[in-house]
Amino acid sequence: MGKESVQKSNQPRAIRRLVIWYKRNSAVTSIVDTAASSAVTASNVAGNVVSGAGSVVSTASNVASNVAGNVVSSAESVVNTASTVVSSASSIAKNTLQPLVFDPLKRLQNNDNVLDSVQDSHSKRIWIAVDGMGGDYAPGPILEGCLEAISRFPINIKFVGNIEKVKDAADRIGLAELLENEIGNNRLQLIESGEPIGMNEEATAVRKRKNASINVAMDLVRNNKAEAVYSAGNSGAMMASAIFRIGRLKGIDRPAIGALFPTRDQTRPVLVLDVGANTDCKPSYLHQFALLGNVYAKDVLQVKKPRIGLLNIGEEECKGNDLSLKTFELLSSEKSFDFGGNCEGRDVLSGSFDVVVCDGFTGNILLKFLESVGGVLLDILRSELPRGRRGKVGSAFLKSNLLRIKKRLDHAEHGGALLLGVNGICVIGHGSSKSLSVVSALRLAHSAVNHGVMDNLNQLQKLQVLNS
Repeated sequence: MGKESVQKSNQPRAIRRLVIWYKRNSAVTSIVDTAASSAVTASNVAGNVVSGAGSVVSTASNVASNVAGNVVSSAESVVNTASTVVSSASSIAKNTLQPLVFDPLKRLQNNDNVLDSVQDSHSKRIWIAVDGMGGDYAPGPILEGCLEAISRFPINIKFVGNIEKVKDAADRIGLAELLENEIGNNRLQLIESGEPIGMNEEATAVRKRKNASINVAMDLVRNNKAEAVYSAGNSGAMMASAIFRIGRLKGIDRPAIGALFPTRDQTRPVLVLDVGANTDCKPSYLHQFALLGNVYAKDVLQVKKPRIGLLNIGEEECKGNDLSLKTFELLSSEKSFDFGGNCEGRDVLSGSFDVVVCDGFTGNILLKFLESVGGVLLDILRSELPRGRRGKVGSAFLKSNLLRIKKRLDHAEHGGALLLGVNGICVIGHGSSKSLSVVSALRLAHSAVNHGVMDNLNQLQKLQVLNS
C-alpha cells in the first residue's frame, strides 16, 4: 500500500490531464476500450513523461507497466508487445504529442499563429478600422475575432457599427465583459455608424449612404485615425468606398485584389491578383497588377527577387487569347521586375512563381475553386482509410496530419486579401468570415503596415511606364 501511494502522489499532473483529453476525444475513446489502444495509451503516457522530465523516466516506465499489466487480464497478446511499444514511446510521442501540452491538435492548428504572435510582439502597435457590420455573420464573429487579435498582435481596433447591436451580440456570445475591459484599456473603441451595404446591393450605393459602416471605417483611414481598414462585407462596395474616400495611387488605373495561395513550400505562398475586382481587363491593367504584386512580395512576403508569372493556357509565348498575348509583350519588356513567363494552371501552386497575374474573372474562379479543395481532399482521405481496429488506430495517429493539410488549404487561415492600388491599406475578408478568418486578416493588415508597403507602393508613380 505504501509503495502504491507513493507512485500515485508522484504521478505528474501532466499525465492525468493527457489521459482526460484522450477520454474526451470520441475517436480515441472507442479505441481505448480495446487492448491495442491500451498499449498505445501506455506508450503515450510513458513517452510524455520521458520527454517532459528525464528525472521521471523510471516513474513513466512504472505507469506504463501498470497499464500494460491491467490489459493482460483481457488480452494476453498485449503483454508481448507492451515492452516494445514502451521502448519506442518517446519517439512516437515526439511525432504525435508535444511534451506537456494537453491539446495537441489545437497546438498544431495554432502553430503558425503562435509564431506570428511572438514575432509581432516587438512590432509597432497600430490602429485598425474594422467594418463590424460587414459580413454574413456580423457583428458577433467579427467582434470575437477582433478581441482575439488584440490579445495576439500589437494592434488596437476601432470597431465601426451600430453600437447597440454590437453590445447585444457581445452579450449573446458571452464577450460583454471582455469587450468592456478592452474599451477600458483603450485597445478597442466603438464607433457609431449606419447599416452596412448589403451583399446584393450595387457598389455605387456607397455614394448615397455616407453613413454606411464601410464609409465610416474608410474615413478613419483618410483622416489618419487608423492605418488600415478591414471589412468582410460587400467587396465591390469596399473597393468603391476606397476609391471615393482615399483615392487610387497615382498612375494606377484599376485597383486589384491580391490573395495568397498555398504552395508546396509552406513558408512561401504565391500572390495571385486580380481575384475579383476587375472582371474585364486591358493589358495595361495586368501590367500594373504585376508592379503592385512585385512590391507586395518584396515587402510582406520578404522575397528579394519575386518571380512574376502570367496565368495562361500554355507556357509558350504564342499561346492564349488577345489579352494574354498583348500582356506578355508588356511584361517581357518590363525591367523593374523578374518576369518568368506564362504560368499554367498546374504551376500556380508549384512554388515556381511568387506572383501570378490574371484578370479578375479568371482569378475569382481560381480562388473559389481553391477554397473547396481543402474540405474535399480531407473527405477523400477519410474515405480511403482502412476499416476495422487497425484502421482506427492508424486514423488516430493521422488525424493531426490531416488537420494540418486542411489548415494549409483552408482560406480561413489566410483570412483576407489586400486591395492593392488604393492610397491606403485595405483588407477584404470573405463574406462568410468568422473569428479565425478575422484574426488572420488583421494579422495581414498589421504585417502590411509594419513593413511599410504604402511607402514603396507610392514609389511606383516614379516609374516611366506609369507616367506615359
